[in-house]
Amino acid sequence: MTFCALVLDLEAEKADRLSDTLLAAGALSVTCEDALAGTALETACFDQPLESAAWPKVRLTVLCRIQDDPAQVLVRACGAARLPVPRHSLHQVLEEDWVAKSKEQFAPIRVSPRLWIVPTWHAAPDPRAINLLLDPGRAFGTGSHPTTRLCLQWLERVISGGESVLDYGCGSGILAIAALKLGARRAAGVDIDPDAISVAQENARRNGVVCEFFDGSEPLSVTANVVVANILAHPLKLLAPLLASLCAPSGRVALSGILPEQVEEIMEHYSRWMAFEPPAEADGWACLSGIRL
Repeated sequence: MTFCALVLDLEAEKADRLSDTLLAAGALSVTCEDALAGTALETACFDQPLESAAWPKVRLTVLCRIQDDPAQVLVRACGAARLPVPRHSLHQVLEEDWVAKSKEQFAPIRVSPRLWIVPTWHAAPDPRAINLLLDPGRAFGTGSHPTTRLCLQWLERVISGGESVLDYGCGSGILAIAALKLGARRAAGVDIDPDAISVAQENARRNGVVCEFFDGSEPLSVTANVVVANILAHPLKLLAPLLASLCAPSGRVALSGILPEQVEEIMEHYSRWMAFEPPAEADGWACLSGIRL
C-alpha cells in the first residue's frame, strides 16, 4: 500500500475544525505544527488547545491512502467543516518498515564515562557502566536531545546517595530512573500526558527500579530535595511558584529546555526562590541549576 500526505497552511481556528472532519472523511492521521516552525518567528506553545495557540498559521500534514483519493478527502472534509478548499500540496509517501526504520535512528548514547542510554534492542557497549535501558517511543526523553543529556550530567554530579528526586515533565521517565540508578533513595515523575506516564512506568520496570509517576493536572503533595524540570522557557516561567514549592529548602534545582538568550529571564522569574550557578550549555541549549533558598 502506498500513502500520500496532504500539506496545507491555514488559521488555527480553521485548522482545528478541519482536523476532525479530515479524520471523519477518511484521513489516517492529521498532525499540526506552527507553519513557521524552524524559523526565527516560530512560537512555542505549552499545553494549549489548537484554537487558542499563538500560531498565526498552522500547518496540517494529512496522511491518506492513495486509493482513497486524498484530494477528494480534503474536499469532503472542507464541505463538512464549511470551509473553502485551501491551497495545498500533495506528496507521495512510500510504504516502508517504519518500525525497523525508526530503530535505525537510535544507537547507545554515552552521557558520561559511567552513564549510558541503551535502546532495548542494543547490547550495552559497557556492561560495567550505569546503563539506562530505554525504548524510545511515545514520550519525550530518549537522551538524544541536548537538554536531556544536560540534566543527566547534572544529576550525576549532585546525586551522592539517599536523595529524594522529582522530575517535573518526566516524559519517558529517564531522569527519575537515572536518579535511582545513580543512588537516590526515592524518585518521582510528573507529566500532563497520560501516554508519558504509561511509558515512564514501563521504562521503570524495564530498569528494575520503583518510581512513582503522577498526573500533573492533579494537585501534588510531594516535595523533594532534588527537583529537575526539562520543559521549555514559557512553561518554566508559569511553573516557577509551583516548582519552588516542590523543592525543600536548601534543595537542588535544575531547569532545562532553555535557549541561552532566555537564561536571564528565567533567572529573574525564580530569583525570589533560587540562587543560581552559571548555566551549563550544549549544542545551543542551556541548563540552569541552583539552590532553593
